[in-house]
Amino acid sequence: MTEKKKNTLKIKDMARVDRPREKLAGSGPSAMKDEELLAIMLRTGFKGKNVMELARGILREYDGDKLLNAGFDKLSKIKGIGPSKAAEIVAAFELTRRMTVKDSKDVYIRTPEDAYGYVPEIRKAKKEKLVVIYLTTRNAVIKRETVSIGSLNANIVHPREVFSPALNCHAASVIMMHNHPSGDASASEEDIEITRRIVESGKILGIEVLDHVIVCENDYKSMKEEGLI
Repeated sequence: MTEKKKNTLKIKDMARVDRPREKLAGSGPSAMKDEELLAIMLRTGFKGKNVMELARGILREYDGDKLLNAGFDKLSKIKGIGPSKAAEIVAAFELTRRMTVKDSKDVYIRTPEDAYGYVPEIRKAKKEKLVVIYLTTRNAVIKRETVSIGSLNANIVHPREVFSPALNCHAASVIMMHNHPSGDASASEEDIEITRRIVESGKILGIEVLDHVIVCENDYKSMKEEGLI
């Protein structure tokens, strides 16, 4: 039977080994495709579209983390889902999210204060250091990297130095941090110019610059909170 023909069948008319629930029971969830797992949650399709086609269409529209973040309102308006199924899907995702966070040892950076605490070693540095923190869509740290050492200027700090590691580790966003050995955490004109150029480059690449936090030994300032980016 061709794949196309198989996809137009009702689930009850498919061979037992191809039915999502039976496949899960026999082979385990790791052996299943994304649409098969979603099909189990959906249970049924609607006239003219079986549950596998429905699941596949949803995953095409909401690829990656978009489905996780779609929310009840959007999901409930999709033909074939409705309020009941949307509630079950959202509840399942939220439970998974909570269990993952509870058991995870990941570090999350959600505020300038979090960033300040995460890179304490640059506070007392005698030279300026630009450190970039690379984050997932949920603000979990993937890695951090020292991008430059020495006074920041546009000739040294190029967007490619910031975003090349981001592309390699599939980061969704970045937070820039650098220190002012002078003890004044206020952003200079050079800091503002460089940051805005990197923010614009990030928009082209689809990688958001969440903040640029400037630190010194006993203080820090967020350029985001200061309205500078």
